[in-house]
Amino acid sequence: MRPWRDGPGDRRSYHHGNLKEALIEAARRFIAERGIGGFTLVDAARLVGVTPAALYRHFRGREALLEELAGRGFAELAARLARALTSRGTPLERFTRMGEAYLAFAEEEPAYYAAIFETRGLPADGAAPDASAAGEGQPGRPSPFDLLVEALQATFADGFGGVAPRFIALEVWALAHGIATLSAAGHLPRGPGFPDKYELLRAGVLALVHGVARPGDR
Repeated sequence: MRPWRDGPGDRRSYHHGNLKEALIEAARRFIAERGIGGFTLVDAARLVGVTPAALYRHFRGREALLEELAGRGFAELAARLARALTSRGTPLERFTRMGEAYLAFAEEEPAYYAAIFETRGLPADGAAPDASAAGEGQPGRPSPFDLLVEALQATFADGFGGVAPRFIALEVWALAHGIATLSAAGHLPRGPGFPDKYELLRAGVLALVHGVARPGDR
């Protein structure tokens, strides 16, 4: 993404009837470059060259625009995880690719990722996010959380010693989110002897899963 230039010369033209998409792209740019707290509807209006009043034809306010970004982000994340889940290799290899896809999404789509956790966050009760939050445009389309549960069950067919797979999935998701957040903030240690974020996620997931499934600990 190119450096920010806030001025008339940086305004993007848009075709008639496509203001909604122009606003969404403007929001993505602001959030990616300034963070979730550095974005306002007035900023988006200025960037696309319209008055703030024009925004309300498409969005009730800032939160509505963030909800739209979150829904699209969930849909994109689900698509990436689904591709990893159906790729070639053993169940463990596919599960590992899902983790890599999650971290790559957080790095490559910072605005989508920030909007997801600003508006909905993780499913707190172990249930998958609802259809609107998960970007489910069609009935029966799995959410990212559903895909994670499915991958866990396929990868570790012997189960987790009586622990519900959805509980393990929440822990795995929390681990991935923590690593992605620390990496984005530049707080992960780097240098000789330290694993990169992908290696760290793989090691953490295996330690978590095998620790839960160890019968001697019950």
